[in-house]
Amino acid sequence: MAKSVDKASDLDHRRKINFNIGKYNAVVPAGKSQFHDLELARQRAKNLKWKSLETLDLQLEAFESNISKRGAKIIWAENAKQALEEIRQICVAKNCKTIVKSKSMVTEEIKLNDFLHHQGIESVETDLGEYIQQLDEEPPYHIVTPAMHKSKEDVARLFAEKLNTSPNLSPEELTLVAREKLRHKYAQAEVGITGANFLIADIGAIAVTENEGNARLSCAFPKTHIVVVGIEKMIPSLTDLSLFWPLLATYGTGQRITSYNSIVLGPRQTGELDGPDEMFVILLDNGRTNILANRKTRESLYCIRCGACLNACPVYKNIGGHVYGTTYSGPIGAVITPHLKEMNDWKHLSYASSLCGNCTEVCAVKINLHELLLENRKESVEEGDASLAEKVAWKLWKRAMLNRRWMNMGNQKIKNWMVNSILKGWSAHRANMEFPVKSFNEQWRDNHKR
Repeated sequence: MAKSVDKASDLDHRRKINFNIGKYNAVVPAGKSQFHDLELARQRAKNLKWKSLETLDLQLEAFESNISKRGAKIIWAENAKQALEEIRQICVAKNCKTIVKSKSMVTEEIKLNDFLHHQGIESVETDLGEYIQQLDEEPPYHIVTPAMHKSKEDVARLFAEKLNTSPNLSPEELTLVAREKLRHKYAQAEVGITGANFLIADIGAIAVTENEGNARLSCAFPKTHIVVVGIEKMIPSLTDLSLFWPLLATYGTGQRITSYNSIVLGPRQTGELDGPDEMFVILLDNGRTNILANRKTRESLYCIRCGACLNACPVYKNIGGHVYGTTYSGPIGAVITPHLKEMNDWKHLSYASSLCGNCTEVCAVKINLHELLLENRKESVEEGDASLAEKVAWKLWKRAMLNRRWMNMGNQKIKNWMVNSILKGWSAHRANMEFPVKSFNEQWRDNHKR
């Protein structure tokens, strides 16, 4: 709460994030124009994700079978600890000292960089935004735009401090500096690690979409390629990419299609000139089957991580991504985090919402996010996570709301005093509530006497 109050009152922070979200809002309509019927495209994508999740066991088996035929090794990880141990064993076997890594939220979820650091292995983020955040020792601020909260002046100062460059470099010059530093790392790295935007069941492949080409280098240049991906990223068929890639590009960055789109079917095959000698795909659960088992919240697994709900959310636009304190911020993070972790510890995220429904309106796959936030609140109460004071307060409120005589008791001043002074915390972050001079009943009677 204290952090959110600080950020909400930080006008410079708000200016930066709204400037960057404003740029996003300006280009999204151009991306949407490629769809003849955008609502139909969104609904079809939702239906395909529904099909994937309803038959996920079969889809995963098909994926494993098809990609294994081309030499990729599948590793099933029930939780973060298992995934990290598998990565450690691979790195030890390859005598790995340096890893190049493309942007991946799921590796942030399992705290991979911290783990590798403690193992004495250098892990280098190769996405420019992630590289900036790594230099600043900060986690990603946004699902798609990791350094959204930084201005070009902030980045220039950071590079000057960490890389001894001039503090007056332009964005183009800063990019060239990063490119120079990172190119040497590709040549040094024994292992490359990527995530995956989609798992393709019918051909057994991963699909990766990006704008910088760093993911393609990370999976093709080192001799060993490790993919860490959540099991929910499954889509049934290669042909489905013709729908999902444009949707992800449009809702993620406002583009018609991103600059680099790769389909990786395994390690280098006989007769091929490039690619890794070995490929490992770690299929991560880490709480996802908890969501899958819940028929109401299962819909949240349809998410394609476009980040549109963050850009639309009035709460996110005021407090930003780091205040959430978890890997996935914004509305989608508030929905899934209590199920990926512990409801009692993370239920507050579902309460930190205006329930305006804007997140649902902009979701690329039409997830009913605002309804799922309410469902989380309901589940937390049913599980007994509400305090005694909270339970008593809501019971009294319900009794009063259902009893018209109670609602009519007291005049305007008494009601104002009760809510704004007696109910602690109500006015701490809200304007004072002002009741009308006459109750609804009194106004009704007066109007019908005329």
